[in-house]
Amino acid sequence: MQFSDLYQDISTDAWQKATQIKLLICDIDGVFSDGRIYLGNNGEELKAFNTKDGFGIKALVNCGIEVAVITGRHSQIVQQRMTSLNVTHIYQGQENKLVAYEALKTQLNLKDADIAYIGDDGPDLPVMEQVGFAVAVNDAHPLIKRIAHYTTLMPGGFGAVRELTDLLMLSQNHPLATTGSST
Repeated sequence: MQFSDLYQDISTDAWQKATQIKLLICDIDGVFSDGRIYLGNNGEELKAFNTKDGFGIKALVNCGIEVAVITGRHSQIVQQRMTSLNVTHIYQGQENKLVAYEALKTQLNLKDADIAYIGDDGPDLPVMEQVGFAVAVNDAHPLIKRIAHYTTLMPGGFGAVRELTDLLMLSQNHPLATTGSST
């Protein structure tokens, strides 16, 4: 099965970069979610997550590719969701995402070329300029799309993460998962 049969054409350069990835780092708001934050009358915060993205993350972890999130906000919802997806590297409240990025790179003994990052807006730019494979969601800010090696067909919160996990699995000759749970 070819990636372009499922989503869209991809450049040879982007495909080659995907084959090298050992760690996927994701932003949350605008990537795992559609970027909207729902606030209740009693101060509770709600976010919607796509189960397809969750399924893709679990499948990627099962293939041996590490997954991390780096987000500028802090939310118990994010902690809960990422833990349920077996994501162990969760960095919240990171105004300067490069600090968390460098810590992860050192902790996992990786090079920039081993790391992919998917983002959607300005705070993601410094990390995206460092990584080996920078990915923008379809509805990302134009500055982010400009520096991305690949822009997803799907928008943030609506399967963009799943598209990227499928790309990473196919480029590294892992079968796409068809069974399991996204929680």
